[in-house]
Amino acid sequence: MVTQLQKPDYETKTLAIANGLLMATREKKNFLAQMRDQMRWDDKIMDFAMDNPGLKVQLFRFIDALPALRSKPEIARHLQEYLSADAVELPGALKSLLNFTNPDSMPGQLAATTVAPAVETLAYRYISGENMDKAIKAIERMRKDKLTFTMDLLGEAVITEAEAEAYLYRYLDLMAQLSAAAKNWKTVDAIDRAGDHPLSKVQVSVKLTAFYSQFDPLDAEGSRQAVSQHIRTLLRRSAELGVMVHFDMEQYEYKDLTLAILKDLLLEPEFRDRDDLGVTMQAYLRDSYEDLEGLVAWAKQRGTPVTVRLVKGAYWDQETILARQNNWPTPVYSQKVSTDANFEQMTRLLLENHQYLYAAIGSHNVRSQAYAMAIAEELKIPKRNIELQVLYGMADKLAKILADKGYRVRVYTPFGELIPGMSYLIRRLLENTANSSFLRQNLEDASVEDLLAAPQFAPEDQAVEAGEPEDWGEWAPPFENSADTDYAIAAERDAATEAMETVRQQLGQRYRPIINGEAVNTDTSLDSVNPSNPSQLIGKVGLTSQAQADAAIAGAKAAWADWAATPPAERAAILRRAADLMESRRAELNAWIVLEVGKPLGQADPEVSEAIDFCRFYADEMERLDAGYAYDYPGETNRYRYFPRGLTVVISPWNFPFAITTGMTVASLVAGNCTLLKPAENSSVIAAKIVEILYEAGIPAGALQFLPAIGATVGAHLVQHPDIHMIAFTGSRAVGCEIYAKAAQWQPGQKHLKRVVAEMGGKNGIIVDESADLDQAVQGVVYSAFGFSGQKCSACSRVIVVEAIYETFLNRLIEATRSLHVGDAAAASTKVGPVIDAKAQEKILSYIETGKQEATLALSLSAPEQGYFIPPTVFTDVAPDAVIAQEEIFGPVLAVIKAPDFDTALAIANNTDYGLTGGLYSRTPSHIDRVQTDFVVGNLYINRSITGAIVSRHPFGGLKMSGVGSKAGGPDYLLQFLEPRHVSENVQRQGFAPIAGVDD
Repeated sequence: MVTQLQKPDYETKTLAIANGLLMATREKKNFLAQMRDQMRWDDKIMDFAMDNPGLKVQLFRFIDALPALRSKPEIARHLQEYLSADAVELPGALKSLLNFTNPDSMPGQLAATTVAPAVETLAYRYISGENMDKAIKAIERMRKDKLTFTMDLLGEAVITEAEAEAYLYRYLDLMAQLSAAAKNWKTVDAIDRAGDHPLSKVQVSVKLTAFYSQFDPLDAEGSRQAVSQHIRTLLRRSAELGVMVHFDMEQYEYKDLTLAILKDLLLEPEFRDRDDLGVTMQAYLRDSYEDLEGLVAWAKQRGTPVTVRLVKGAYWDQETILARQNNWPTPVYSQKVSTDANFEQMTRLLLENHQYLYAAIGSHNVRSQAYAMAIAEELKIPKRNIELQVLYGMADKLAKILADKGYRVRVYTPFGELIPGMSYLIRRLLENTANSSFLRQNLEDASVEDLLAAPQFAPEDQAVEAGEPEDWGEWAPPFENSADTDYAIAAERDAATEAMETVRQQLGQRYRPIINGEAVNTDTSLDSVNPSNPSQLIGKVGLTSQAQADAAIAGAKAAWADWAATPPAERAAILRRAADLMESRRAELNAWIVLEVGKPLGQADPEVSEAIDFCRFYADEMERLDAGYAYDYPGETNRYRYFPRGLTVVISPWNFPFAITTGMTVASLVAGNCTLLKPAENSSVIAAKIVEILYEAGIPAGALQFLPAIGATVGAHLVQHPDIHMIAFTGSRAVGCEIYAKAAQWQPGQKHLKRVVAEMGGKNGIIVDESADLDQAVQGVVYSAFGFSGQKCSACSRVIVVEAIYETFLNRLIEATRSLHVGDAAAASTKVGPVIDAKAQEKILSYIETGKQEATLALSLSAPEQGYFIPPTVFTDVAPDAVIAQEEIFGPVLAVIKAPDFDTALAIANNTDYGLTGGLYSRTPSHIDRVQTDFVVGNLYINRSITGAIVSRHPFGGLKMSGVGSKAGGPDYLLQFLEPRHVSENVQRQGFAPIAGVDD
């Protein structure tokens, strides 16, 4: 944080200007105006929201859903469902309105016809119009008040390349229409000229990410190329029309790449001399002052100024939640006053460099605007170099007052339909109703001294700047998960690239079984290859023989007594050391996953996080369980404790070769069991890396045996061996059922029944109902279906769509899928990589042929010829009982099923042999409530993707034919690796026993 400069002091002039602005904006309404406002339902909605936090949340959720509701009964039903929640205290007017029993009734329809138009009226306070005619009329009204504008097209969240292309052409058309209209506008010197300098009458604001549906900081170069091509087209046309272009700033994850792209583009000779372009800075970001300093240095190099629109930021809640969910540093200040303080120091930096960067000060806080005005007047900044900005409908009176004082005032003016504009509307409503909002405080007549006091950085934010941990208030995570790598940070991308090159130099080495701590030679081996490029050898893996497996079992049996007697705290400490080693080797381990199983980096990295979490979580859990339970009575002590089972065989999968393999292995080990790890053949090199780390962390040689082998022979032998006490398996249904059956068979010499924990896949469905947010639903289904080429046991293979929105959803789904990049998993642009091997490829292709016979092939993309690639494939007109709707395919094949209504959709979703994961996209409270009991799956996800379970937060495991055993990463998982024992002792001696509390 940069300390606020003291000289020159603008405070006296700031307060004088701010007092004048404040008094002018506090002008009281006359009696008739007050009465009129009390009659308006759009005003009542805002009042209700400000008076009751619980009502505000539910009311805004209803407003978010409203544009998707297609009838008055639907509107009435949702209104009643949202506002009948326990947390809502209804004011009398709303209680009367909701007093109906049937949404189809006259009272229900009255409620719908009262509230829906009020919300629409409220929306168009902040949106200039749903079509160009209305928007132009709004602009012309503003020009009469000497206000100019910048126009923003609502609905810029693009999820398909077709939408990105359409976004560009909508802006090209918008500029043309506005330019044509501007020819009829009389020149207003206050806004169309700056001294002798003529200014364009038209400005548009655009968002960089809307030009490319796959915009991703991880693929910085690909995103740069795709976006830059469209921006050049836009800028060339804007030059022909004489239109100013301003680039908005969005979420924090895009900030650095957005700035880098714009800096490079605007240094190109074609655009370097233009001064009618602008960028945006958000003062609520902790690193924004440093960014502005960098922009000043860049502008000096460029030689021609650009405009910097300085705003406080509109995504505070989202940025804070995202950081906490990912255990990342929070990029925004925690306190509003800190944002205000940073805004002022950035205002000062910007205006004191006005010859290099023009300033556009965007705020509704009269103190913030007054501070800028004071500096401008003190430094005699030319009119071309500064303007003041407000949002449409947010501070109309302030805008007119600023214009009357001779400043150029620009109104940020969104236009478009209500559905794409809903996220914008919700942000405006949140801003207007927030307790910290200047507009609300001014409306409630807060004291002048409080409103105009010079903002200072809050102690909480100063502490973070000084390196202290963030204070998250009363909430703390039940378990602190490992943070995924933030690839928005260039240094992290560079580290990933470097690690990939380092690992490539290590390919082709030999990996041998490890028995009793010694690597042993084998008679046979297999080649583990890169599925993106099968000619590339990842490693040559020695295959354990049956005799070697028997030696490993004997060694584990001999080591078991010592390992079981090792205090649980010591075993837990080893797991925590392993977690630390994994964290230190994260970039390298990611590279091995990318290369050996073809998992793109963006999905490999969370897998390493999951493995780290398993180590730490199971360490904590073992220490918790070690305490046991005491059930004492007078004269009798009762102890319930847990003990290791014995020897565990872990048979791990290739699809989560690091996370699941680690999880099953360390769960067994920390419980005190000696463990024999038989990894999937296709991912044996990654398993070898896990074993290497566990040995380094301190696992004794005999406690962990590494046995790469053929599952059908040596794997089966291990399962049936009489000395094995437990099998932990993840893989296919067929193999899991075979293991379950064979483990149940008693073998000569066996003195126990074997415990089997098996996770066996699914046929996972997502329901999309008529109230769903389709932007969210399409993105979630595409990610769930095609992430890691559909090779996750949690992947979506069926999407059941309610008929009312079927066609709209399907069209966007197909285009979003078409926009995915298919290719080498190591390429930064790849979203869909290869499948694991030729056998899997052949099996999936056979299912696709079956699908062609029983459904309609709606989409099949092209794929590279080299490698085991299957392109994303979408089938429509799929019957619920079709083969491709019932059998697990384990590839990038999605069946789209139409359902007449939600009830039918839920029945279809449940009608399979499996019960692993499921999802619902809906904004209907009763639907959300119902699936929580009636959707029969082990893991249910609502309004989010159905893959990517996180340890402790999402304990993972299924029902029915999806598996047997408790959930991985949950509070019951370790119990499966332990045997409970109870000891009851009579502590009476000659009739005497201590009784607690008697002799104290």
